Amino acid sequence: MKVHIIHSGNFKLDGGAMFGVVPKVLWQKWVPADENNLCNWSMRCLLVEVEDRKILIDAGIGNKQSEKFFGHYYLNGDHSLDSSLSKVGLNPSDITDVLLTHLHFDHCGGAVIRNEAGELKPKFPNAVYHVTESQWNHANHPNDRERPSFLVENFVPLMEQGVLNFVAEGDMLANCIEIKVFNGHTIGMIAPVIHGPNYTMMYMADLIPAAAHVPVNYVIGYDVQPLVTMDEKREILPWLLQKNAWLFFEHDAEFALAQLSLNEKGQFIAVNRCNDWPFDGN
Repeated sequence: MKVHIIHSGNFKLDGGAMFGVVPKVLWQKWVPADENNLCNWSMRCLLVEVEDRKILIDAGIGNKQSEKFFGHYYLNGDHSLDSSLSKVGLNPSDITDVLLTHLHFDHCGGAVIRNEAGELKPKFPNAVYHVTESQWNHANHPNDRERPSFLVENFVPLMEQGVLNFVAEGDMLANCIEIKVFNGHTIGMIAPVIHGPNYTMMYMADLIPAAAHVPVNYVIGYDVQPLVTMDEKREILPWLLQKNAWLFFEHDAEFALAQLSLNEKGQFIAVNRCNDWPFDGN
């Protein structure tokens, strides 16, 4: 079993939106904002190689949207999904599974491409795409709050092409990736747990998008049910601490990974923050 960090580029979002009711005087100690109050965030994916399967978790924002659309998000950085896969010796046709934590555009936009004929096709032609049924139904009937985040061209073609598979709480992919479902950020979001040979890792998705979001009350403003998010964090953080698990941050532009500890007040904090997987891929 091997894991690879797959960078798909960075984008910018408003700092206040990413920290909700937490005052800027507090969050800017961890994540600096520019003169427009924008902070830089990664769109970091994860690749798990196990036996004959190559499982990609999330797929970034993609490149098929309009120039006007991308103008709102200031894409930056030297990485792309294709170049990062190439660095580990793979191309899109090698991917057997794509696990989409949820269907917001910055997590699934790269799952579908527009070919030269203008047709929308799965980017990974030999892959099965996994998502929860509750998220699928939610994305196809969005509330007004989330509607701008669900772009049908990013996910409806997967159903039309017959490559979509619904997973649920407790399901396992390749006997090592456990499906855990959360409903605070959006309905039916997956934050999968990777059970390695000598470690536990959780891909935090938007439950805890960055190391700065570890404290229970640091909840992003995009969450549809922020109080549910806080309850979900209260439940999962002690488990992660007990397991000495690694937290994998999808959106932290500085750190990919961290573990947990408690400070002198008994609050959860991120420690051992790093950018490279410390197990040499295994």
